[in-house]
Amino acid sequence: MKRWNRRTCRISAALLALVLAACGGGSSGGNAVPAAPQPAATPAAGATAPDLGGANSSAGLHAHADAALRGKTIAWVPIATGVPITDIWTRVMREEAQARGMKFVVRDPNFSTTAGLQAVSSLVDQKPDVLVVHNPNVQLYAKELKRAEEAGIPVIQVNMISNYKTAAYVGADWHEVGRMLGEEVVRQCGSGSGKSGKVAIVQGELTSANSIEQMEGITATFARDPAIKVVSSQAGNWDATRAHDITTTVLQQHPDLCASVGFWSGMEAGAAQAVKAAGKLGEVKVYSSGGDGKVDCDYVDSGLITRLLSYDAPDQAKAIIQLASFILQTGARPDAFRVANYSTLHWMEKGKYDPALCYDPANRWNEGTS
Repeated sequence: MKRWNRRTCRISAALLALVLAACGGGSSGGNAVPAAPQPAATPAAGATAPDLGGANSSAGLHAHADAALRGKTIAWVPIATGVPITDIWTRVMREEAQARGMKFVVRDPNFSTTAGLQAVSSLVDQKPDVLVVHNPNVQLYAKELKRAEEAGIPVIQVNMISNYKTAAYVGADWHEVGRMLGEEVVRQCGSGSGKSGKVAIVQGELTSANSIEQMEGITATFARDPAIKVVSSQAGNWDATRAHDITTTVLQQHPDLCASVGFWSGMEAGAAQAVKAAGKLGEVKVYSSGGDGKVDCDYVDSGLITRLLSYDAPDQAKAIIQLASFILQTGARPDAFRVANYSTLHWMEKGKYDPALCYDPANRWNEGTS
């Protein structure tokens, strides 16, 4: 699968108002957000205060935003709820949407690709104001996402992208994740380390963007050090039990395994349990990536995962709603631009991580905060 061009816009909340200009797009005739007036000089003593009324005022801007957002519907189709990262996205998106007076609806396929495709197709027919999807693989929703945009529905893709690129993507840069994980493995297991150089890879769904792009990054990195030997690369299909069974077999065949790399922490935890059961925890390095909040903190605190490359799921959810707000306020066509908001990556290891990454969707506040 072709990756997004590196020149693709990278936006942040602070730069949302510049997206169209930066990406060479423009409004399609919708009402553009009025330009903010320059602050007036402080009036001299006895002078009349500036008039804050009118269409080009703070009140006018507020009215414009309220009219564009209030009552609008954001529809969300995750792969499944009941998973820490999707529960984080769902909770934060709901809070952010409702704060803007927007309706937030969820369709849960519960890991069924058939149910997921039916949910997306049904929502396109119902015409929500914004559609947010988490793609199980690069092809499943492609035709429906194209149909959504042709119907005027902006689509924001989350963390795993489709072959069909819609108005926006919010999530990890998986090629970069693969490169960074690969470099860490080379550092621990490569030339000069005195280790076997043997590495096992537990992929997710083989046709997901997560697996495809991470494999591109990690393979290119390993190729630069001949000491690295990939002795197993199998699909765990996001299942911790399958990752456990794969890793148990690999350890039996290669007791001198140096590292296991899994493409999602919730799955790789199963591989880590196999390493622990073999009495090799700490000896065999376990690496993964994820944005599962408190669960990921527990993995590194317990020593199950040696180092974890994290992305901030609550920030991703906020970026999604900010993008939806921007699109609705500009009135831009879904095909007027293509933007990506790639998440900042954070290394986590025992005793060395930002506690803010430990968001618990079942408890609004992180442990130890007020």
